[in-house]
Amino acid sequence: MLDRQHRVRRPRSHSPAPAGALEDLRFIRETLERSSAFTAIPGWGQVAMGATALPAAWLAARQNSPSMWFTVWLVEAVFASSLGIAATQNKAQRAGVPLTSGPGRKFALSFLPAVAAAAILTVILYQSGMARFLPGTWLLLFGAGVVSAGALSVAIVPAMGTCFMLLGAAALMFPVWGNLWMALGFGGLHLAFGFSIARRYGG
Repeated sequence: MLDRQHRVRRPRSHSPAPAGALEDLRFIRETLERSSAFTAIPGWGQVAMGATALPAAWLAARQNSPSMWFTVWLVEAVFASSLGIAATQNKAQRAGVPLTSGPGRKFALSFLPAVAAAAILTVILYQSGMARFLPGTWLLLFGAGVVSAGALSVAIVPAMGTCFMLLGAAALMFPVWGNLWMALGFGGLHLAFGFSIARRYGG
């Protein structure tokens, strides 16, 4: 009886999961990650946007009136946005992830609030005679939108948004160099990150 009471129970051994089951779990996890992330960010489209921002900054710096300066950047914004949307649509079709899909829709809805805020502040600042603060406002809010939407994309996208926000903060502190900040942000950052995205994520 004593031997039975003091007998040590051996823990039950658990057999390892079959290799096939682990592979299935890994496949399911990767599929869910791809389905929840918007990967159709166009690297070459950003390069094109950056290439248009540089001459726009040069032209805007040579304007003698705030209205002409504003017109240059307004035209550039419309043109660059059209390039970006067309490039995104093209890459999304090639990747089989339409913009109206779940990830694409979530990406757009995360980006749009910052764009709407930028549009409202643009009208207020321009009509109040404070156009010198527009470059910082544009860079900061564009970056905020990219960070928010980039949470649904690859890691390099929110990193780019953070760089835009830092430039926007610098532009608000030193607004006299507005065109330089615009060239560095919408020109330089788009070119640098666009090349990186195109090389690492298929165009």
